[in-house]
Amino acid sequence: MRIAIGAVFTESNHLVGRMTTIEDFQRTELRCGPHVLEATEGVLGGSLAALRAGGAEVVPLIFASAVPGGPLTGDCYEQLKDDLLSRLRAALPVDGVLMPQHGAAAVDSLGSLDDHLIRAVRHTVGPSVPIVATLDCHAHVTAGMVEHADALLAWETYPHRDTYTTGERGARLLLQTVAGRVRPTMAMGKAPVIVGGFMGSTDDGPFAQFMRDTKALERQPGVLSTSALLVQPQLDLDNMGGGALVITDNSPDRAANLAANLAARYWDLRFQLEPAIYPPALAIQEVLHREGTALLLETSDCVGGGATGDSAAVIRALLVAGVSQRALAYVVDPEAAARCHAAGEGAQIALTLGHKLDPRWGTPLLVEGRVTKLTDGQFTYSGGIWAGLTGDMGPSACLRIGSIEVLIASRATYDWADEQYRSLGMDPAGAKFIVVKNPMNYRIGYEGKYQSLFVLDTPGPTPASLRHVQYQRLQRPYFPADTEIPNFQPQILRGRR
Repeated sequence: MRIAIGAVFTESNHLVGRMTTIEDFQRTELRCGPHVLEATEGVLGGSLAALRAGGAEVVPLIFASAVPGGPLTGDCYEQLKDDLLSRLRAALPVDGVLMPQHGAAAVDSLGSLDDHLIRAVRHTVGPSVPIVATLDCHAHVTAGMVEHADALLAWETYPHRDTYTTGERGARLLLQTVAGRVRPTMAMGKAPVIVGGFMGSTDDGPFAQFMRDTKALERQPGVLSTSALLVQPQLDLDNMGGGALVITDNSPDRAANLAANLAARYWDLRFQLEPAIYPPALAIQEVLHREGTALLLETSDCVGGGATGDSAAVIRALLVAGVSQRALAYVVDPEAAARCHAAGEGAQIALTLGHKLDPRWGTPLLVEGRVTKLTDGQFTYSGGIWAGLTGDMGPSACLRIGSIEVLIASRATYDWADEQYRSLGMDPAGAKFIVVKNPMNYRIGYEGKYQSLFVLDTPGPTPASLRHVQYQRLQRPYFPADTEIPNFQPQILRGRR
């Protein structure tokens, strides 16, 4: 079997003030042709391993991944899409196509990238060649994706621990489909619930139980795959929502009924998926009355959700509170990083921090501190979607402002654990406060290292709650703007077969 593999993998955020360009992919991961076959980790590595184990001849296209950001520019998308499709046309005929997508990417003035790219691949290979795509569990699943793919399979964990095994699952289902052993029939049940990621853990809480109930259906005969899905809430596209996707073996009505039941249950969970959030000043005072280390979760500035990472809101709050205990924080500010490098290690320096890349969310903070460490910003990811790859913050510095150690990076990087802090010699052990800008990965990076945590209410493009976001494209009704929808019925998207 000849199986083509390729994807454009990223997550988009319409609330940020910048676009994603081809340089973002070049800086993160842009594999073309034979270099696609070199991947050994993540969803691509798992896909390749399972295809090889199944005896397939793998036809590599491109695999382009980038740190989440704003929608792709039209030029960026066209360049990547044209490269992928030209390689696919040159490789025809193929027996199947495997697409390790994200599912929540957007293109400026075009809409869903994943919808558009899956449609384009279908148009290229024709109606009879099976297409299987894997997705993040935050995917925005569209009618076009369900219509033009034979199967969509989402990651099962958040924090994401199963990217590799999801690649394997997708590849195995594609091989079974090509061989004629199964005939996937797919349906997506959607509820208009738009919530942040903090309550989306699959370890515990409401979404964890929903995931377990969804996956339990796979034990039933004839159910090939199930996926529980949140949606990337910082997208601004019509018909967004979460729910579940069910794939049965040649039983489309059964898939639709199961998906509808799960989506109705997801709607019933909506209030439980909203987190409690704290003003920074209140959270800091709470921590001062408690023992041990506290995580201050500034989820509104999450690079993994597309933010620039340039917020200094929590640093400001720590300074105003006059904390004397050791604190770790970070900010993306290439201008400040350059000032630190020009001054040199050991220098005492005054500068402004933050709110320069996306200034809509605050004003720069004037500080004075000592430069304690300078690096080129290189570090290695210890796990997650880019496990083993090198992260690049650009020229970076540690600036000590009283008891507060601030990591100043030149470029935004996805935070999986505490690799960025450690690369600057900033050991989280013993710190009273640790600022973390990811709503979920702290569960891995700081496991067993903190005694309390607070989700902060700070301005930014990736807020913990979406109740105050003014969407332009997403049409009401949806939760949390509408807490009730009279006579609610889930939307059912049916597959092509």
